[in-house]
Amino acid sequence: MKRIIMISTLVLATFFIAMAPYSISTQNDDNHDIVSIAQDTDNLSTLVAAIEAAGLVDVLKGDGPFTVFAPTNAAFEALPDGTLESLLMPENRDQLVKILTYHVISGEVMSGDLSNGMKAGTVEGSEVTITLGDFGVRVNGANVEAADIDASNGVIHVIDAVILPPQDNSGY
Repeated sequence: MKRIIMISTLVLATFFIAMAPYSISTQNDDNHDIVSIAQDTDNLSTLVAAIEAAGLVDVLKGDGPFTVFAPTNAAFEALPDGTLESLLMPENRDQLVKILTYHVISGEVMSGDLSNGMKAGTVEGSEVTITLGDFGVRVNGANVEAADIDASNGVIHVIDAVILPPQDNSGY
């Protein structure tokens, strides 16, 4: 019993320490939509630049609700050299939109709603798979670093990798 209490305390402490970089002021929750929270979070500045380049700002400021799996700056930096720069070019906007909308689920999905092996349809049209285990929560293999960041139009879960939609190998 003592061990369970100690482990639970350690897990909660780790969660609150991990959440610290994602804390924002919520004095006026009506103005803290998904985009505003990302803009106020230094560790999500690359995501904000990608959202702007893709022309998705107004969509993600909309009514929602949305669930966004938000890759950190480090997640974008881990992409192969030149990938991010290429995606941010106007001629690659369609590909960027496809990747970013693969990180969005229509509706609000909180961490307590998740189950191991759960599949969730994305705005892009494909599904992501949620895995729960000793390692924590993963979305298509990306680790959830911070969960349940409440926004006026949904929720943000910060992840440590950029997840990519499945390739269309149909030849069309």
